[in-house]
Amino acid sequence: MKIIVNGEAHETSAPTLAALLDTLGKGEAKVATSVNEAFVPKHQRADHTLQDGDRVEIVAPRQGG
Repeated sequence: MKIIVNGEAHETSAPTLAALLDTLGKGEAKVATSVNEAFVPKHQRADHTLQDGDRVEIVAPRQGG
């Protein structure tokens, strides 16, 4: 299926948000996620099914000052 991840088109066969994060190498990373502008908590990622055309945002915290 085709989805948008952080503004870029991606082709994926990942059935869930958790599986997508794993395929992107971010499965263990501390990140915030949203699908179609709705926040998805970490404990719900494995149950959150992706659909063709979904817009996924993955945001990692940054340190700075």
